[in-house]
Amino acid sequence: MLQIKGLEKAYGNFKALNGLDLEIKKGEIFGFIGPNGAGKSTTMKIVSGLLTADSGEAYVAGIDALKNHKKVKEKIGYMPDFFGTYTNLKAIEYLEFFASTYGILGSEAKKLGMDLLELVNLQDKYDAEVDGLSRGMKQRLCLARCLIHNPDFLILDEPASGMDPRARFEMKGILKNLRDMDKTVLVSSHILPELGEICTQIGVINGGKMLYSGTVDEVMEQFSGNAPLKISVLDACDKAMMILKEQPSVTKVRATENQIHCSYQGDNYEITRLLKILVQNDIPVIGLDKEVANLEDVFMKITETTDGEAI
Repeated sequence: MLQIKGLEKAYGNFKALNGLDLEIKKGEIFGFIGPNGAGKSTTMKIVSGLLTADSGEAYVAGIDALKNHKKVKEKIGYMPDFFGTYTNLKAIEYLEFFASTYGILGSEAKKLGMDLLELVNLQDKYDAEVDGLSRGMKQRLCLARCLIHNPDFLILDEPASGMDPRARFEMKGILKNLRDMDKTVLVSSHILPELGEICTQIGVINGGKMLYSGTVDEVMEQFSGNAPLKISVLDACDKAMMILKEQPSVTKVRATENQIHCSYQGDNYEITRLLKILVQNDIPVIGLDKEVANLEDVFMKITETTDGEAI
């Protein structure tokens, strides 16, 4: 659906994109993450035809996005991080207005608007004035607007920015529905744990370069490393800690009530060995698991250790 090769863009002496490569396949929800100024919004605006690139290639559904702006916009629904709304209109009137720009009028426009409001869980606000909607509702209304021409590819720049937890939960559900509709979505967000729940692929950008791209499971496995163990015991916690501290592979041990957190070096065989030693020493182990890292932890590790160099 989207292929980017060697994309370059500079603002004066600042290089926003520095040879960016990116590929998103049809039907994927691609999480585009990176610190402020990494090049996310610049990439989205270039692909959407709102900015010109200095050099490189970008194709949407086989269409040259750098040369055929009008044609590629037919394939794209773009939701910017900051957007305006016509506050003197009702929600349904707002969507009917934008439907008219695509030649959809009358009862057809109203039906389309109501269907889209239902998709974004705003059907009960159809006759509410836009000015009276909450920020989260306005963002969902803007998403509905992006879907009026039934685009194959959605570009969402910080769609959950400023939302409260309930509104973010609703947005997460909407994105899952879009995935079920076989839409391809490029979504940028700073709410990383939630991206990890809905995205099929993620890409980490910094300094205008793609540092890493892959599935969420792949990136978690590659960069989580040996996640600390959580060992639950009935009692004898002090004895268990003493035994673990004596093991060469164990680098750190701490306890919270009857749960031991153990950092170690090695593979799954080493986990088995540590568990066996505890059992042989009559430690009543009732549970063992790895502590789960989230996408935010992995993002920090990638951006802190790569110095802008692709992995």
